Amino acid sequence: MKILFLHGWRSVPGGVKPTHLAAHGHEVINPKLPDDDFAEAVQIAQVAFDQHRPQVVVGSSRGGAVAMNIDSGGARLVLLCPAWRKYGTAKDVKPDTVILHSRVDDVIPFADSQELAGLCGATLIEVGTDHRLADPEPLAAILRACERNV
Repeated sequence: MKILFLHGWRSVPGGVKPTHLAAHGHEVINPKLPDDDFAEAVQIAQVAFDQHRPQVVVGSSRGGAVAMNIDSGGARLVLLCPAWRKYGTAKDVKPDTVILHSRVDDVIPFADSQELAGLCGATLIEVGTDHRLADPEPLAAILRACERNV
C-alpha cells in the first residue's frame, strides 16, 4: 500500500513511525515539511499527494493538521495526536478517519481528539504513553489503522 506520511513539528522524514510502516512492506512517501511555514507545508504535502496518489495519509501532530488541510480525495486519514486546533483552518475530517492519541499526551490535549472524533464521527483509539507514539504498542496500532484492521 502507498502511504503519505506527514511528520510533525521539529521532526524529520525517516523517523520511527514511517520506517515501521515501510518495514511492513508499505511504500512510504515522507516529504520534508518546513517548521516555520504552515502554508508551505500544506503545499508540499498536496504536491506529494497529487504526485503519488496514496491510499492512506498519516499525519503526526502538526502533520495531522497538514493532512486535514490538503485535498486527500478518497484516501483515508490516520491522524496521530493531531494538532488541528493549533494549525490550519480545517476543523473536520472524513468519517472513516482514524485518530490515535495518548490520554497522557503532554503536547496536544487528548480532549482535542475527542472533540474532533465527536464532531465528525471519526474513530478515536486511545494508545501509548506519550505524544510520540513510537513504542511497540502504538506502532502496531498505527500499522493496523493503515491496513484497516482497527
